[in-house]
Amino acid sequence: MSVWEALVELDRTRPRVGDQLVGALREAITRGRLAPGTRLPSTRDLAADLGVSRGLVVGAYEQLTAEGRLLTRRGSGTVVAAVATAVPRRRSEPPDRPATVAPLRPGVPDLGMFPRTAWRRAYETALTSALDADFDYGDATGAPRLRRELSGYLGRVRAALVAPEGLIVTAGVTQGLALLAKVLREQDVRRIALEDPGPAALRDHLGRLGLEVVPVPVDADGLDVRALGRSRCKAVVVTPAHQFPTGVVLAPQRRTELIAWARRVDGLIVEDDYDAEHRYDREPVACLQGLAPDRVALVGSVSKVLAPGLRLGWLAPPAAVLPALCAAKADADNGGPALQQLAFAEFLASGGYDRHLRRARRLHRERRDAVVAALRRHLPRARIGGIAAGLHLVVELPPGTDDRDLAQRALDHGLGPLALSSLRVRKGPPGLVLGYAAHTPHELARAVRTLAGLV
Repeated sequence: MSVWEALVELDRTRPRVGDQLVGALREAITRGRLAPGTRLPSTRDLAADLGVSRGLVVGAYEQLTAEGRLLTRRGSGTVVAAVATAVPRRRSEPPDRPATVAPLRPGVPDLGMFPRTAWRRAYETALTSALDADFDYGDATGAPRLRRELSGYLGRVRAALVAPEGLIVTAGVTQGLALLAKVLREQDVRRIALEDPGPAALRDHLGRLGLEVVPVPVDADGLDVRALGRSRCKAVVVTPAHQFPTGVVLAPQRRTELIAWARRVDGLIVEDDYDAEHRYDREPVACLQGLAPDRVALVGSVSKVLAPGLRLGWLAPPAAVLPALCAAKADADNGGPALQQLAFAEFLASGGYDRHLRRARRLHRERRDAVVAALRRHLPRARIGGIAAGLHLVVELPPGTDDRDLAQRALDHGLGPLALSSLRVRKGPPGLVLGYAAHTPHELARAVRTLAGLV
């Protein structure tokens, strides 16, 4: 066995051997097993060592070069670029800033999949075609070209009804929610309903924004609208396309009831459209905003498709609150980074976003399948939910299981699942939320095997 066969483990019984090769080399670089400056074998030699076609190796080298992990130098071959490697975290360090994404951690895309070459091309086009006026203080609601492209994209892909002038470009969903909270407080709305279970970080964020968060239960059909009515709230945050964390879709009857509730109480529905584009075994689900644009504020971002670090998002509010939100946006930052927004507009217009999403969806499906197969093998009695879409799934555990303790022990073993009980306000069945977007099928299968040993 050569050193490369030991470093690059390929499972030839599974499809997509080329993607396995990319993932194995990427992991070796990230974890420092291939140090910066290391010279890689020629594509012909590595193909011979691994027993694969040369075309697979050429494709892997090209992908990792596009990601900035490899450099090709004339006369020197292919070497590992000077990228940061992972540093083991000491137990005294905070767990929310790991050097690398822990396997099975939900809520994070594959950051190594970011389309660096296509994004650089879009950025360079935006830079060279930008007018002098684009570098001035612009419209605080966002670059007009991006709002036009977003309006078309959201209408085409999410069935939203929003004109360019009705969109606000934000620094992610976080800023969109902050703007909405400010306007709600100005309207003397102090309480807001949130799905239970739901994201704990969002619950804390809304609380810091001065709103009292009221939990409303979720069942197999999504948010319980009757319970929402009993809450006496006039605003609610929902994830109807793919509820976090359960993965259920808001049923058609519930959608009708939710819109009727908003009209009856003169309320506001905040639709967090996260994960809507990641679907595998079901037809796309249109957004609520297209059914009731006068009652729904649609918020979304590129964080789960491209990368959270871009800080690019959007807010499509009802016309009645648009002026107040535009004023709040101007007060907050007087507008975002123009070139970043123009680059994203170019990326949308050129079809780069759609192409990246298609590739990401295919890889995520394979990774989801790997986690499901590993769970059925190593935890055959576990009940698995939320697998039809998104970037995570839920594993229910036997009654009485301390899922928080289990999640902590998993963290001590380098894994990142979330305890389902940590996302609840009311009591409910224990479980774990497992993310699968950021690692290869081989890495995920190994992580599930470790997790099963802890269970």
